[in-house]
Amino acid sequence: MKQSELIEKVAKKGKMTKAEARRMVDLVMGELETGVKQVRKDGRVSIPRLGTFRITKRSGRMGRNPRTGEPVRIRASKSLRLRPASNLRKAAGC
Repeated sequence: MKQSELIEKVAKKGKMTKAEARRMVDLVMGELETGVKQVRKDGRVSIPRLGTFRITKRSGRMGRNPRTGEPVRIRASKSLRLRPASNLRKAAGC
């Protein structure tokens, strides 16, 4: 779903103008971003009805360049993971 589609749905269901809906969506996204930034400090952040964000570490490994077939070293990295809340898993049929 595009952000513009989300804004249209919020405006329609919330019976508000698109400008008001855009402001609402921007506020929610800003708070989500703030919550995700908290993951750095706490290791995980749980947002009700959305899920739990956490940072996972991926160890370095050997990979292969798909064009040349040459072995390539892939560096260790971190990744942000979301474990969806049970209501979202049920909605997706999981």
